[in-house]
Amino acid sequence: MPHFLPPELRVPSRHEVAGVMMRWLQPLVVDGVVRTCPGCGAYRDWIVFCMRDDSVWLRCRAGHETKEPGLDAAWFNRHSGPVDRFHPTLEEGLRHLGQ
Repeated sequence: MPHFLPPELRVPSRHEVAGVMMRWLQPLVVDGVVRTCPGCGAYRDWIVFCMRDDSVWLRCRAGHETKEPGLDAAWFNRHSGPVDRFHPTLEEGLRHLGQ
């Protein structure tokens, strides 16, 4: 169809990438409870991941990762800004976010 962008100018959809991530600097409160890292007790400065399967994962500054069943893709979409970059690896994305 002539009104669609050529393939080289299209941005992948969220389901065409492994996941999206954002920084969450303040304490994260889910259902009235401040989430803490089960590995080290950190309670803020998270990287929040929304994966292709719509699950949400948290990563603390020390690199511990845990699935957060109290959050979903709808929560992530409400709180995240627009996707501003795509990274070929997780490590490059984390560096971009300061970790």
